[in-house]
Amino acid sequence: MFVDSHCHLEFPDFDADRDEVFARARAAGVDYIIAMGGANGPAHLRSGLAIAEGRENVWATTGIHPHDAKDARAEPYAELAALATNPKIVAIGEIGLDYFHDHSPRDVQHRVFIQQMEIAEAARLPIVIHCRDAWHDCLTLMEQHWKRTGLGGILHCFSGTLEDARRGMDMGFYVSFAGNITFPKAAPLREVAAQLPRNILLTETDAPFLAPVPHRGKRNEPSFIPLVAAQLAAAQNVTPEEIGAITTANFLSFVAKI
Repeated sequence: MFVDSHCHLEFPDFDADRDEVFARARAAGVDYIIAMGGANGPAHLRSGLAIAEGRENVWATTGIHPHDAKDARAEPYAELAALATNPKIVAIGEIGLDYFHDHSPRDVQHRVFIQQMEIAEAARLPIVIHCRDAWHDCLTLMEQHWKRTGLGGILHCFSGTLEDARRGMDMGFYVSFAGNITFPKAAPLREVAAQLPRNILLTETDAPFLAPVPHRGKRNEPSFIPLVAAQLAAAQNVTPEEIGAITTANFLSFVAKI
């Protein structure tokens, strides 16, 4: 039994075979999925919910990605707050900071991140963090504006240091690993994974991105999760089946808090 805690199945990459993608996931033992919403921009905050509705053991999020912070207006914030009341929505995200691409000015990213943390707090929902090359600023804003809520969340596609992970853990965050943990040059990330407590570990694909070895460069999908789990299991010195059970228990604990 495995989990994909973060995937973008609303993307057009899956329009031709979305039902088959879910069937392959089930066949691979991936029983629980979170479909992310809003990654195509503030006009698409319902996108994850549209995937989750009518599908058992599939939940959704909604949020304004830091890439699109420059496009945030009053209307998306109101829609975000309204969507947060839907029982299928388990978190606000992915939200945070991205200094690698810098598609939105950094001060705007900060403002939009803070506003979405306020919406999440009002809705009593956790948050899913996107952070790339911005760990110090991202974690500092979380410590200033989020830690006191006690709501925690998920550090998605974790790529930081052990200290970054520990700062997140101190705020009640799970740490989620994606296909990049299988990449040949990801030894430092595997070393971090080896040192984390098992009760905060999650797996994800970030599909259609970051397909794990040996599918690197191809479209990613939830059925590839066992490859991520196997690498995480090796780092933790347990079997893939054990890491599947561990991450599933963590995922169900996360969802149960909603």
